Amino acid sequence: MRTPSQSRNSNRQQQKLNPNSVEPFNLVEPIPVVTMDDTRTMAQLLEARTVGNEDAIVVPEITAGNFELKHGLLTLVQNKQFFGHDKEDPHAHIRYFNKITSTMKFPNVPSTSVKLMLFPFSLEGAARIWLEKEPPRSILTWDDLVSKFINKFFPPSKTTNLRNEIMRFQQRFDETFYEAWDRFNDLLRACPHHGFLELHQLDTFYNALNSNDQDSLNSAAGGNFLDKMPRDCLRIIESKSKVHNSRNKPVVVKVSLSSSTLGISPDIAELKDMVKALLLEKKNRT
Repeated sequence: MRTPSQSRNSNRQQQKLNPNSVEPFNLVEPIPVVTMDDTRTMAQLLEARTVGNEDAIVVPEITAGNFELKHGLLTLVQNKQFFGHDKEDPHAHIRYFNKITSTMKFPNVPSTSVKLMLFPFSLEGAARIWLEKEPPRSILTWDDLVSKFINKFFPPSKTTNLRNEIMRFQQRFDETFYEAWDRFNDLLRACPHHGFLELHQLDTFYNALNSNDQDSLNSAAGGNFLDKMPRDCLRIIESKSKVHNSRNKPVVVKVSLSSSTLGISPDIAELKDMVKALLLEKKNRT
């Protein structure tokens, strides 16, 4: 009877005698020995491979055990996404996003952490591409995110152009008082960080008006319109705007008779305004 060692020796001798014979394949792979240096190298390779895929936004760790983002909140955020078009207002998007996210409170979870988690879902198109191209882990706080978002889609050059447009504002030849006031406010809303004080805004608008509308404001103020307090000036402007915008029955503002600066009777000026309002009403009906 052959021993196991004798059988192995016999197989080897037969393989030498027959060069075409194939040694049986060993299905058991040897287990490599991993050293500390190898482990360190693997960790470095893994880090290098994953760093490029890290998000730009760093969301602080949330320790609350029962925290869960509701699907309804995510849907609200995605219902009004920002695409990065020229006519889109990033300030309005931030206001809407803040309003939506403030509707839900999570115990022991900072609201800024929720905003950082949800904000990427409010972007699409060019805006989403912008965020994806931001350096990994470069946005650490909500203020960082808002600042970078505004600077990208509302750069300083756009602010400068809008500020210049506000300062150069002029009432158009065929533009009513109400239309001019509405257009002026549109410019202010388009550049919410214009930096103009309320008094400067009123001064700019008043000096942009034609002489008849300036006289009407002075008459309603009982003197120089700009000598009034800003809140009184705004009240007068709103009253005059309602007269021009009325489509049913024009409302005439009662004014002082001693305030005409160019020798035009205030009653005549208001009568002209009333006629303009009637003509505008007739034009709208036709």
